Amino acid sequence: MLSVLRNRTFRRLFTAQVVALLGTGLATVALALLAYDLAGADASAVLGTALALKMAAYVTVAPLAGALAARLPRRTLLVGADLIRAAAALALPLVGEVWHVYVLVLLLQAASATFTPAFQATVPEVLPGERAYTEALSLSRLAYDLESLVSPVLAAALLALVPYSWLFAGTGVGFLASALLVLSTALPGRRPPAAAHEERAASRVAAGARLLLATPRLRALLALDLAVAAAGALVLTGTVGMVRTALARPAGDVALALGAYGAGSMGVALLLPRLLDRRGERRVMLAGAFALPGVLGALALTVTVGRGAVAWAGLLGAWLLAGAATSAVLTPGGRVLRRSADPADLPAAFAARFSLSHACWLLTYPLAGWLVARTGPVPPAVLLGALALLAALAAARLWPRTDPAALPHAHPELPADHPHLAGAAGPHSHVFHIDALHHRWPAAAS
Repeated sequence: MLSVLRNRTFRRLFTAQVVALLGTGLATVALALLAYDLAGADASAVLGTALALKMAAYVTVAPLAGALAARLPRRTLLVGADLIRAAAALALPLVGEVWHVYVLVLLLQAASATFTPAFQATVPEVLPGERAYTEALSLSRLAYDLESLVSPVLAAALLALVPYSWLFAGTGVGFLASALLVLSTALPGRRPPAAAHEERAASRVAAGARLLLATPRLRALLALDLAVAAAGALVLTGTVGMVRTALARPAGDVALALGAYGAGSMGVALLLPRLLDRRGERRVMLAGAFALPGVLGALALTVTVGRGAVAWAGLLGAWLLAGAATSAVLTPGGRVLRRSADPADLPAAFAARFSLSHACWLLTYPLAGWLVARTGPVPPAVLLGALALLAALAAARLWPRTDPAALPHAHPELPADHPHLAGAAGPHSHVFHIDALHHRWPAAAS
């Protein structure tokens, strides 16, 4: 897996991602504790609202950012987003009202919604080989796990020495370091759009969404995103309330609980390249999705019957398993998306997937946060577990068991001498993507 780090461009981009995510992980812990200071027992509701605003920024900004990524210099886009994120993070410890938190989270996440799709669309151009890109996806998943494993552990150590407000300074430093690394990296040139792709930004946004919604495996991918969002929302909004209020444990244990979630995710991400070669994306991702409702059901049972150390161990175990299942679903997603779109469509496709997947979190974050604050952890665990199960069942139905890359199809709308037909009379077959010439998935393959 580490062989892809021999590529100098990817190595620097990956390092930029790591340092930014380490800072983001510190902010995750600090934001939970800030919400607890400002709202007490209602901290989960405050977090749910703040994270819903984060998702609103992703849903609305990411598609436009994906369209702009095809037209603006990549370096300008990535560095500008990092500088805005750093400024917002450094301002967070100065707030004194809940609404201040909401404004700064919205600004920070709008910048992240610009950075992330542009970054994701750059990696397959840096590493065009299938195996190398798969390894890069696993490394990228590990980088995200640093946000939920190493950062919480680091936060727990720092909290023994400094107030939690200092964690936001670490976030700002991470974003500034990311900007410097991107500035020092030779990025691939912007791909000139073909005539079929010379559209207005709004048209490119719509094209990315159409590609996702017209491709069966990508519709399943969105259902899988909903399953992950159902479980992940409970982890990120409910942990502070479960640890500090329900279990009456110290602030450092919030970081440890989030670290357990990251540990499970990291362990699976390390195994995925070989597992995907043997099992394929569909089997691995569906297995992870069906595990999530079981984990949430087990958590509800443990919290109901357990007390003290038993409940604490049950929470850590549940978050460990939830992280493992989440990684099994999320890590192969970029690989599935990459083989489902033409290279020129990748920026718009990644941005559309980023936006639509985060619409799932826009639903589950406030639902989880408000329910935990009002009812405790058991009702939301049951409700979100049921939602995850329905999403997993939908994904299994939407994703065909036999899903070849090349599909036979016909073009009755094209003249016989059209260059795409290359002299073929009637149906022909090639690697099939939704694009300017292919608007619908072949009926026999959907």
